[in-house]
Amino acid sequence: MDMPNLHKSVNTPSHAPIRALRNQWYASPRNLRLPPLTVTDASPLLAPALLQRAQSLTTEHDDLQKTLNNSFDSTIAKRVGELSRVAEALKAWQTSQASVAELTSMLDDPDQDADLAAIARDELSSETGKLESLARRLSASLTPRHPFADFPCMLEFRPGPGGLEGRYFMDTLFKMYKALCMRRGYRHTVVKYEFADTAGDSSSSAGENPLQEAILEVHDQGAFDIFRSEAGMHRVQRIPSTETKGRVHTSAVAVWVLPSFPENGAANIDFDDPESDFYVNPQEVKIETMRARGAGGQHVNKTESAIRMTHLPTGTTVSMQDHRSQQRNREEAWKLLRSRIADQRREAREEEASNLRNSVLSKTQITRGDKIRTYNYNQDRCTDHRAGVDVHDLPNVLEGGEKLDRIMDGSRDWLVNKDIELLMAEEEAKEKINGKK
Repeated sequence: MDMPNLHKSVNTPSHAPIRALRNQWYASPRNLRLPPLTVTDASPLLAPALLQRAQSLTTEHDDLQKTLNNSFDSTIAKRVGELSRVAEALKAWQTSQASVAELTSMLDDPDQDADLAAIARDELSSETGKLESLARRLSASLTPRHPFADFPCMLEFRPGPGGLEGRYFMDTLFKMYKALCMRRGYRHTVVKYEFADTAGDSSSSAGENPLQEAILEVHDQGAFDIFRSEAGMHRVQRIPSTETKGRVHTSAVAVWVLPSFPENGAANIDFDDPESDFYVNPQEVKIETMRARGAGGQHVNKTESAIRMTHLPTGTTVSMQDHRSQQRNREEAWKLLRSRIADQRREAREEEASNLRNSVLSKTQITRGDKIRTYNYNQDRCTDHRAGVDVHDLPNVLEGGEKLDRIMDGSRDWLVNKDIELLMAEEEAKEKINGKK
């Protein structure tokens, strides 16, 4: 099944009605001497710095395309592909901007025919709405694509504040994303599903299991781009089954979204390159074997099949005991360790790059808050605090249904808007720096 595109396409508007108006308008002798309209300035919907950057990249795209037409070069072809999104978005925006300018000129004409003016007014309203969408599309096309966007991913779940209730909800959240993958046809694997050590009955009245840690791997290419906005603290507000006074308890679950790398590497990954984000020196990894922990009986592995790996330079530790085979646990542990190390290195680069952005944006504007989402059982509501999206029918959300799609779409839109804000901040910072020179 094809993975949905994070960047929603905006169809280029049809300009047939506008062309008809233009033909009638220019047919009038008094309008023959007017100069043709050109698009040189940014509209209020698009910052001048972003427009200038888009024009520069589009010029590069067109020049490289001409070179490619004469002789094929894989490096040039790759660059053309990277720039095509910007070039297409800019041309669509320019066409719409020109139409808005032309319709505005028609309405500014005091001698304009009343019927034509009414039609032009309706067309202008429609075209202005399209221009706003195209401006947002163009801005989004300029944001740098995440380095792991095309990778599969791993969703890692750990309990946050809230004690046992948080561990129960962690199971619900894990099953929610698993159900979403099944509905959308994503290939997925349960990498880790580890129970917490609890006394007494280990399951809740809702059939939830108290989890210590869980990892769900989504194998489809581009899964990281789809799920990366799900990372953060997920808060639940509900009355636990053990609560006798009807009080609402609040707990939370932490979700990490990590890129997933095949054991032998993908075509563009070299695990043996020390300069690569994905490289982990085996000499810097302490590997320990142990017996798997469990609830007893058949769940206890009597051989030392469990693996724990510690990356000594960073102190990053992973453990794996879900498989009876030590070799299988070792492979899964290596995969998880590489993912965590690569993600740490990416975050370090982004933190360094944010120093420039901080000269324009405050730190609170570019960092994730403590909680990204709330699941309120009493109000039958799920709220994404970043996007400001509220949906009701919480059971549908927790079953991985269409309501969850709406929440995830809103969070991805928020992420795109944040990237656009940071891009504009970078451009403003560069202008200030260049102005001081």
